[in-house]
Amino acid sequence: MTKKEECLMTADGFLALEEELNELKTVKRPQVIEAIKDARAQGDLSENADYDAARNDQAVLEARIKELEHMIDHAKIIEGGTKGVVSLGSTIKISYIDDDEEEEYKIVGSLEANPFENRISNESPIGKAVLNKKEGDIVSVESPNGSYDVKIISID
Repeated sequence: MTKKEECLMTADGFLALEEELNELKTVKRPQVIEAIKDARAQGDLSENADYDAARNDQAVLEARIKELEHMIDHAKIIEGGTKGVVSLGSTIKISYIDDDEEEEYKIVGSLEANPFENRISNESPIGKAVLNKKEGDIVSVESPNGSYDVKIISID
């Protein structure tokens, strides 16, 4: 397996993928199969919008199942790194030097990233800048909008 095939994620992220895959296979797939069966029973398939919609749902579902299976097969679960050093899975509190605003982020793999939940990717500008840094370090973050400095206040 090459490095590019690896899907870096936390144990929680891996568990969430397994739960979604199980839900799709055991609940959603039978529902879609039943919808196709019901649509088929309506007669002429050439002008049956319900049948077309159910087949489309099936294609989307099967594509997602395949995608999840690939991610799970290529998952590399990252355990917390050295205590006191930012790594994948760390929760950090940072202060933006320019405006003293503080934020808390969890550093996760790109597949788990969700900025609305303050879960940022290790590949994001902040993620890249803070990886392997220590509490108290001031780092420069290179972003598409220019660079700015942040101070690492705490690491959990």
